[in-house]
Amino acid sequence: MKTRRYIAIVLAFLFCLTASAAYDQKDVKRVESMLAAAKKQPKGTNLMVYFGKQFIGVPYVAHTLDNNKEEQLVVNTRELDCTTFVENVLALTLCARDGKTRFEDFLVKLKQIRYRGGQLAYVNRLHYFTDWIEDNQKMGFVKKVESKSKPFTAVQHLNVNFMSEHYKSYTMLTAHPEWVPEIKKAEAALTGRSYRYIPKASIANTKLFRNTIYSGDIIAILTNKTGLDTSHIGIAYWEKDGLHLMNASQVRGKVVIETMLFRTYMKKHPSQIGIRVCRVVNSKKN
Repeated sequence: MKTRRYIAIVLAFLFCLTASAAYDQKDVKRVESMLAAAKKQPKGTNLMVYFGKQFIGVPYVAHTLDNNKEEQLVVNTRELDCTTFVENVLALTLCARDGKTRFEDFLVKLKQIRYRGGQLAYVNRLHYFTDWIEDNQKMGFVKKVESKSKPFTAVQHLNVNFMSEHYKSYTMLTAHPEWVPEIKKAEAALTGRSYRYIPKASIANTKLFRNTIYSGDIIAILTNKTGLDTSHIGIAYWEKDGLHLMNASQVRGKVVIETMLFRTYMKKHPSQIGIRVCRVVNSKKN
């Protein structure tokens, strides 16, 4: 009897989750196909790199999460920005790591990754990536890679207020100005925090860096733009010549592994000051 009740509760939960999600059947097919293919990969496969490569060539499209009148769990594997690329890859990685192959399992992970405490609401969406890192570490999905020693030789002091100061630039906040105070509350919780980071000038192809950053790690690129903590995110990818970035690139208009070294890439963006790193829990160096 208890087993039947448990199954009924799970099915009801999944039904509600699916009903609150926005997706295309192409997304269902793609997700389940990728998860099925991942089961056939050799043991020890770097899943973050594996799934990241499955999206190479997918068009870059911004604001895909904000096309609905009300907040929904958006799944769009056909159009990605830098954040949704990383979120989709991480959700797939967590599912594959746990032996999950259903689209519904993917929805559960994506919701937990994208929203504070897994609670679906615009004000709970982890808009600032610092908040994203903290919440995903709390959920047990990632762990921060940081140290008081080299190469983490600089400190970022947060003062975030970009969303509340520019709320008219956000479709959902323009439609719901009553949500702005909640956004301010989230910003206030981050403001005043300090984090050690790796300055971009020190990134190199050395043993220290290869032992600090692994292929498949999530890289958060920090910015000196007023009111923001980060400006871009991607996935670390080591090649023989050094560290490269796998990312949904607005400049290139699609998901790519940058051909230039990551250090060179950052030099082209004066506002980028350095990086923070987080790693999927239980992932290994390779």
